[in-house]
Amino acid sequence: MQRLKTDVLVIGAGSGGLSVAAGAVQMGARVVLLEGHKMGGDCLNYGCVPSKALIASGKLAYAQEHSAPYGVANTSAQVDYAAAKDHVQGVIAQIEPVDSQERFEGLGVHVIREFGHFISDTEVQAGDTVISARRIVIATGSSPLVPPIPGLDSTPYLTNETLWELRERPEHLLIIGGGPIGMEMAQAHVRLGSKVTVIEGAKALGKDDPEMAAIVLDNLRAEGIEIVEDTKAERIEGSDGSVTVHSEDGRSFSGSHLLLAVGRKTNVDSLNLEVAGVETTGTGVKVDDSLRTTNRRVYAIGDAAGGLQFTHVAGYHAGVIIRSLLFALPSKAKRNHVPWATYTDPELAQVGLSEAQARAQHGDKLEVVRFHFNHNDRAIAERKTDGLIKVMVVKGRPVGASIAGHQAGELINLWSLVIANNLKMSQVAGMVSPYPTIGEVNKRAAGAYFSPRLFESDLVKRVVGLVQRFIP
Repeated sequence: MQRLKTDVLVIGAGSGGLSVAAGAVQMGARVVLLEGHKMGGDCLNYGCVPSKALIASGKLAYAQEHSAPYGVANTSAQVDYAAAKDHVQGVIAQIEPVDSQERFEGLGVHVIREFGHFISDTEVQAGDTVISARRIVIATGSSPLVPPIPGLDSTPYLTNETLWELRERPEHLLIIGGGPIGMEMAQAHVRLGSKVTVIEGAKALGKDDPEMAAIVLDNLRAEGIEIVEDTKAERIEGSDGSVTVHSEDGRSFSGSHLLLAVGRKTNVDSLNLEVAGVETTGTGVKVDDSLRTTNRRVYAIGDAAGGLQFTHVAGYHAGVIIRSLLFALPSKAKRNHVPWATYTDPELAQVGLSEAQARAQHGDKLEVVRFHFNHNDRAIAERKTDGLIKVMVVKGRPVGASIAGHQAGELINLWSLVIANNLKMSQVAGMVSPYPTIGEVNKRAAGAYFSPRLFESDLVKRVVGLVQRFIP
């Protein structure tokens, strides 16, 4: 048995783990990194990267068939589904070197390609190696949740991990789950020529503002996606090429393929956490505001920490704990400035409090500013006018923003910056946006906040009148 001592041990080479390892080793710490599966984790291999690549293929197919309003004849898109998957793999391959074992070893990280588990409160075993570490970071991510639906164990199904192996376009894709993954893959596949039915037990895109979600869902239905809400799967049966989902209300839905997109579970079961004195919750590892576990030497970040499950959150968590790991300085993770986006067309994005949350928290102090995309000249030029931004403002400072529309995932960046730095609406209004851009939506929303104060105020009108009369 080989034994190693290190300053920082990182378990998991996904987004968060890689960020910790790279930052720590470049600032002088000894770092060991464990990864028993693929470098880059879920995001690179099964999640963010491949899904956005397939969405890009679908977007181009859709554009060919809907170009007439721009003066370009519509063309029937000739979709080669296998070639689209080649495009996906090509994108992954181009990014892979950044997350590769070779790169991290070049930085000075000791990479061990084995899964690890605790054997004491300061030691982890990975294969035939025992690593003793001053600080340990759990960055093991999450995996697709497979619900215990009767019949599922004998029926072929796909998850976001196995979907990318499929080379033949589904004739009719059934998707259980109407969250971001389900809706993104629904639109990508309907645009690539599949028939798609989404079955959701509650409300589709239910974690987002209902008004904003409705804008997206209306567009998805208009493209031909069948979205069935408030419908729970009771039983599943089928074989390759023929699957049927039976719902609790007696209906049945049949298709050629089934994709499960009902959520995710954290990858902590095999870590032997109890030996290390690390407690868990129903959603992941129990952590405090500094992302420290019940073992003060051990931290958990990203999906493993049981909070928001986004790649950028894992990266943010890495930055938070680096301060504590390397410099022994206090550092706390916040959530109010963390945005998220769903990359449908139109996109859906949120940061901070939703309107409902802000009303519950701030009551009459809340002002909700609204601006529609159909008043943005660039959106009009590109025929992307179906959209809305809402900014929740308390005493002149934004506490949340919700956007549904073209490039919502890009637009939300500004509001994350504003909330992170406690900026005022006046500072957003003072920004100058180039014309014409979609980004003007943000400035116009700030303008909408001040318009009634300036143009509907009797006091302002009286002051202006006096100035015009008496100031030469």
